[in-house]
Amino acid sequence: MANVSGKIGNSSAAAQFAASSDKDFVIDPSKPYAELWMGTHPSVPSKNVNTGETLREIVTKDESLLHDEVVGKFGKGELPFLFKVLSINKALSIQAHPDKELGAILHKKDPKNYPDPNHKPEMAIAVTEFEGFCGFKPLEQIVAVLDTVPEFVELIGADTAEQFKKTVTGNEHAAADSAQDKKNKEALQQLFGRLMRSSDDKVTDVAKRLIERAQREPLGFGGSSSDSELANLLIRLNGQFPNDIGLFCGGLLLNYVKLSPGEAMFLRAKDPHAYISGDIIECMAASDNVVRAGFTPKFKDVETLVSMLTYSYAPVIEQKMEPLPFPRASGDNTEFTLYNPPIDEFAVLQAKIQPGATGKISAIDGPSIIVSTSGKGTISGDNVSLDFNTGNVFFIGAGVDVELKATDGEFTSYRAFAEVE
Repeated sequence: MANVSGKIGNSSAAAQFAASSDKDFVIDPSKPYAELWMGTHPSVPSKNVNTGETLREIVTKDESLLHDEVVGKFGKGELPFLFKVLSINKALSIQAHPDKELGAILHKKDPKNYPDPNHKPEMAIAVTEFEGFCGFKPLEQIVAVLDTVPEFVELIGADTAEQFKKTVTGNEHAAADSAQDKKNKEALQQLFGRLMRSSDDKVTDVAKRLIERAQREPLGFGGSSSDSELANLLIRLNGQFPNDIGLFCGGLLLNYVKLSPGEAMFLRAKDPHAYISGDIIECMAASDNVVRAGFTPKFKDVETLVSMLTYSYAPVIEQKMEPLPFPRASGDNTEFTLYNPPIDEFAVLQAKIQPGATGKISAIDGPSIIVSTSGKGTISGDNVSLDFNTGNVFFIGAGVDVELKATDGEFTSYRAFAEVE
């Protein structure tokens, strides 16, 4: 779980939660901790803290825990989702994930760098204030960057910049899947490809001058609003990853998104994104396939990245998810919120139970993993009742009615589940 991008020691929610569930885990106050994984993924399968048996072994022995329809759709012996707590102090890599078809191809061709054949759409729900990158900026904002940041034009070439502006100007809001929309995406792909194929030496040289400009001319930097938010962001990221190509492909081309606690965003396969700071609950299809672009010393597969992206260019507001009600949950002084992305593998239910109150959730026809992020309480179901403290993690088999009772403070939990509709 230790990761240089994580928060240090006890400031990391991921570390706190791990220590809460595993008595053998001791937090080193000098080490960063970034991720707590929950699920059956073979890289880091969850274990029963009492027996040491992995969750993968448990659901393989008893398929009824997953439900017949879930097994029929997603296969035996594993959950179709991977659930995580992330505590981010230093930006994680700018990356995208393949869809199922491409994931299978990449895994067969290069299993070292692409460890499974699955896709990896994912959802992030903010537990604390969060910031990240998500999808390409609207085209008019990219044009503004080209018009005001000569260092960016120097990297991609004046000819590419002019061709991009010629193609998209006046057509920035073309109808989805129209001929013009396809031309816009091709132009964006051409621009992005020229950027990502820049030599390391040239990126280093130009990045130094980019940061000098951000320090010298922070107000309205890059054609943004009159504040200095973008300039300050680039300067901060440069402190973490000096002279990195991520300053260009992330800071200048991708939407900068902020989430307050309870807000969420969904990241489709083949959409570029990065997490910059904050604590989040993350859920994704059960995969660890990553195609990286910047802010990382790890393997970058530039040609795959450039060829695979969707090149969608929607504004930040379209990246955020609409929270939904969950009619199968009830209780006085309780609040239930469903985050339901447009995929089959998972949804996440947030529960907030006030002190002394009890929330009831009718059985779900599929497996669940639930983690508490604040307060203390109990969890009951299938004739079992257990203490449920902040950071505890439980697996819930299919078909179990659940009760959550708050005993100390506002009791907040997140429950990832799969259910075939």
